Amino acid sequence: MFRKLIGPLLIAGFVAAVSAAPQNPPAQNPPAQAGANAAARPVTPEKIDADMNAKIKAEGMDRSKIMWIEHMLADVYGPRPIGSPNHKAAADWAVKTMASWGMKSHLEPFPWGGVGWMPGKASGYITSPVHANLKFEAQPWSPSTKGTVTGEVIVITPPVNPTPAQLDEYLANLAPKVKGGIVMATPPVAVGVIFTERQKRIPDDQAKASYQPRDPNDPNAGRGGRGAGTRGAGAGAPGAPTGAPGAPLTAAAAGAPGAPGAPAGGGRGNRGAGGAAAPATADGHVSAAEVTARITQLLKDNPPALRLTEDSARDATVREPGVIVAQNGAGQIYDDQTAQSPTVILRYDDYGRIYRIAHDDGTPVTVEFNMQNQFFPEGKTSYITVGEIPGTDKADEVIMIGGHLDSWASATGATDNGIGCAIMMEAARILEATGAKPRRTIRVALWSGEEEGELGSFAYVANHFGSAEHPKEPEFSKLDSYWNIDDGTGRVRGASIFGPPEAATILAQFFKPWEDWGIYGASASTARTEGGSDNGAFAVAGLPGIGTRQDNIEYNSVTWHTNLDNYERIVPDDVMKNATITASVMYHLAMRDEMLPRFAKDKMPAEPAARGGGAGAGAGGAGGRGGGRGANGPA
Repeated sequence: MFRKLIGPLLIAGFVAAVSAAPQNPPAQNPPAQAGANAAARPVTPEKIDADMNAKIKAEGMDRSKIMWIEHMLADVYGPRPIGSPNHKAAADWAVKTMASWGMKSHLEPFPWGGVGWMPGKASGYITSPVHANLKFEAQPWSPSTKGTVTGEVIVITPPVNPTPAQLDEYLANLAPKVKGGIVMATPPVAVGVIFTERQKRIPDDQAKASYQPRDPNDPNAGRGGRGAGTRGAGAGAPGAPTGAPGAPLTAAAAGAPGAPGAPAGGGRGNRGAGGAAAPATADGHVSAAEVTARITQLLKDNPPALRLTEDSARDATVREPGVIVAQNGAGQIYDDQTAQSPTVILRYDDYGRIYRIAHDDGTPVTVEFNMQNQFFPEGKTSYITVGEIPGTDKADEVIMIGGHLDSWASATGATDNGIGCAIMMEAARILEATGAKPRRTIRVALWSGEEEGELGSFAYVANHFGSAEHPKEPEFSKLDSYWNIDDGTGRVRGASIFGPPEAATILAQFFKPWEDWGIYGASASTARTEGGSDNGAFAVAGLPGIGTRQDNIEYNSVTWHTNLDNYERIVPDDVMKNATITASVMYHLAMRDEMLPRFAKDKMPAEPAARGGGAGAGAGGAGGRGGGRGANGPA
């Protein structure tokens, strides 16, 4: 996934929740919609093809290929950073595989502003006053060390609220030590035992309740309704990753101040930046922010031979012991020409041990590192993988489904988001195997650059569809919807669509046959925001992007950008059901007489501000979501 926004979505968009309506009932009124207008709306029953659903279920559950697809994407081709040979090889394999199923498939190139990168051989040790093998990952897009680097760790401990003269003196003495040295720029995060276990499954009663419309007479009901909850499209689920898509149903899950697992920083665009408020600055003294900026500049002017960092603070209270989150911070450099210091990300345990001995005890700590990474200049072009099942009488109308094929590099990207791609490929395979003849074209898209700011999906939407204000016709008007899965291995429990309540009502009816698997409804959102996954690119353009709400399982505690995001973390039964549901819902959308309702021109939420520089906004970086992804200390 993305880090998502919670507060902004609740402010920016009204969300209407709709529970799954019975199949083919007499015409009926659903419960009142959430929001200011709670008038009952008549429901037109959707046609449910029970025979086709039976075929889809048999193919998806009895003859599933999803774990083989996942094996190929994760074990064989993982990790898959944007621009890397691994990503290109995975994309080529997906094109070939979908073609073998009878689909039309191809790659669509796009420039992204960086070059490819992969980690290589690496070793690190404490050599004195103790001897220890260190567990670490390369900071993505870090250059290699110049052979083996050895030396004493320099712990940067700036004075608090110094006068300008005191700070100048401190930095002048520090400069010759950090240049060509091994530097630790921030104190460790306080990490203790986690006594409150994270919820792996959303309880059924909570999942059901979240898609019931708000009681207009309940003074405690929020504007967004209880069911606003899916990745990148609205509020989220109880037990969802801290700071992740969605507004959980409990204060603790929402990251309320003082709650277990409360995030230290903002949403996905601000991972890790945050924490305790800075102390007040007395007159004639330098603020903490300025001290940090001066140290950042010092490190640029006097580049260390190696920087030691740890996970960003927001992860400290939710991650399992031994997990390393290896992702990029704000301003990351993505080219191989701009100077930057080699950087490693240590486990909390190892980072804290070095700091306590060196800083607290005052005992010099010497370390030895060798890290050999590789850049790939040809990776300045990346690729979107596309496969299609052509439609029949409505072939010019398109339903899209997708996940992002790119990943970070410390593991194989199994849950983020190899499995989302495997689900979409498997859903298409199921439809081909059952002999489905959809009226509309069903198009699979496996994105690249999601981790750097949804780069591939934004490029694709801009090239093919434009936006509500500047549409590229006829494609803009011919896209029915886009369905996205990007929250790991957990079962889908519902979805949210950028569009009017009528669109959510239709989706909810197509979920109803699968209610025994725990999918309970859909919500409609006016939040025209990118959120934290690729459905956001469609919503920003004013198109019907659908994000799914999933059981958390281990997402954001064991997996999500970590060194443990591997094949073993997949729950086969969950993902088989997700692929089956995806195939069924997409088939039924493809067979409708009319496209899904979308916002009329006069009802379209306002166009969002232009996207700012996010992850990779530094020199040579790719433009991304504003705010970046949470820097690990001074850049």
